[in-house]
Amino acid sequence: MGNSESTSGDAYRNTQPELHSAYPRSSVASNFRQQNPVFTDANHRYQTPAGSSLDTDYHRKNRPTYIADNFNSLDEVIAALREAGLESSNLILGIDFTKSNEWTGKYSFNRRSLHTIGSTPNPYQQAISIIGRTLTPFDEDNLIPCFGFGDASTHDQYVFSFYPDHRPCQGFEEALARYKEIVPHLKLAGPTSFAPIIDCAIDIVERSNGQYHVLVIIADGQVTRSSGIPNGKLSPQEQATIDSIVAASEYPLSIILVGVGDGPWDEMQHFDDNIRQRSFDNFQFVNFTKVMSENKDMAKRETSFALAALMEVPFQYRAALNLPYKA
Repeated sequence: MGNSESTSGDAYRNTQPELHSAYPRSSVASNFRQQNPVFTDANHRYQTPAGSSLDTDYHRKNRPTYIADNFNSLDEVIAALREAGLESSNLILGIDFTKSNEWTGKYSFNRRSLHTIGSTPNPYQQAISIIGRTLTPFDEDNLIPCFGFGDASTHDQYVFSFYPDHRPCQGFEEALARYKEIVPHLKLAGPTSFAPIIDCAIDIVERSNGQYHVLVIIADGQVTRSSGIPNGKLSPQEQATIDSIVAASEYPLSIILVGVGDGPWDEMQHFDDNIRQRSFDNFQFVNFTKVMSENKDMAKRETSFALAALMEVPFQYRAALNLPYKA
């Protein structure tokens, strides 16, 4: 990917003047953050302040501290989804367009940008394709709102829709086709924050009167944290992301973060396991690069990835049904 936008890129943006202002940070999530601040201890672990609105008998009794990886096959996951009563869900897709995509394919993608469009699928295209084949049976209307974030016009504050009129894609095949169309016109930027896409998903859940949704975020790296930030302190992007994950746990919304490229991914695994003040364990991290580099044939690798992405959804769905959420 180049570092400057082409004339066609300018034309693309000029057709959608309100594109990047349509989904600013959710006011619901912002209000939630103000009422429920996130504290950290000296080891950079996340704690709920005593007496906060999250520290209630309801949440202590009903929140699993950790959802174990309990399944051995995709069939078991699908059966558990059905057993939990999940006949259909609504999918949301978020794609990371931060500048680090230009170098985090050094080892895993032959030094190319992870967004390179060529004769073979890039990691984003691979992940979208596998997720599509796996999750489409659970998406009844096959309408998938698709968004990008982290480019030069959204940074860590907004997301943009794949279409100027904000319409969803008709299935993952259209999502793949539209991704391929828009990538050449985007300028990668940053910093990295998952808060805007999570807040956007919260807004979509609210507008749907509380229907269960699964947000799939495909990203190349961790949330931005500068080297000068001391232990026990959070960067603005980390704080916003954690707050949004916590806020999202008040809604029937599962978040699956798919990591592509070289990583590192330590902090994302930490997010998966150690944000304790949530109403339920609503966040699952999957290392796509690690799973897809295993010494198995392609079909088995794809099944392993799908399993890793979906294995917590049955528990999350059941937990979401018990939320005191009112549309």
